[in-house]
Amino acid sequence: MQISYFHTSESVPPLPPVAEGGPDAAVVIDVLRATTTIAWALQNGAEAIQAFADLAELEAAAAAWPPARRLRAGERGGQRVEGYDLGNSPLAVTPELVGGKRIFMSTTNGTRSLAAVRPVPLLLTACLPNRTAVARRLLERDCKRVWIVGSGWEGAYSLEDSLAAGAVASAATEMAVAPHIGVSFGNDEMLAALALWQQWHHDTETCLRAASHGQRLIGLGDHDADFACCAAVDSLQIVPFQAEPGVLRPS
Repeated sequence: MQISYFHTSESVPPLPPVAEGGPDAAVVIDVLRATTTIAWALQNGAEAIQAFADLAELEAAAAAWPPARRLRAGERGGQRVEGYDLGNSPLAVTPELVGGKRIFMSTTNGTRSLAAVRPVPLLLTACLPNRTAVARRLLERDCKRVWIVGSGWEGAYSLEDSLAAGAVASAATEMAVAPHIGVSFGNDEMLAALALWQQWHHDTETCLRAASHGQRLIGLGDHDADFACCAAVDSLQIVPFQAEPGVLRPS
């Protein structure tokens, strides 16, 4: 399995077909906080997450869904979109609120990365809490070429997404013990992310807080519980996957 890392949706190259060297799997990461929120929402019983880069498209799709079975989650600039049911906090998606409901979600960065790799045959989302579960799924599916895509911040590099990319790659490397499996790295960005993980894996929350987006969240108010949740390595076994274009379900 060869793993490459692209730190934002803007850095993802045009997708070639699998038969021509394109990825047979993609993993989208937005540690603070979209993919952490997605994982916890599905863990807590949400029927599905339907992701949108554009709020107008979200509104149109949500309007066609029964009101009692839908929630709108919108985040821009780290804050909840006015009038929406949810923002982008993994602590807010409680079983009582999300159980049995579809969440129509749009965030500043993460949902754009999902859109960038939507055509890939196997599309998963990862965060620090489910990094080993995701790596295990990639190995179980015998994926040959994996593109990990970070979300960054408005097109710029983010430390925390690279940390999680390294965490997934590290877990895959540790589990790929059979001689015929083997894990290799397809670009320097992946090697750098792995080195970042090796540096910070004993203190992930400090890394998240030191990152520019972590500092941005600190400036917006008390997000201590969100930081603790997003930094909790291997606290989840759930693996969100794209069941149909733009729709994520638990597995």
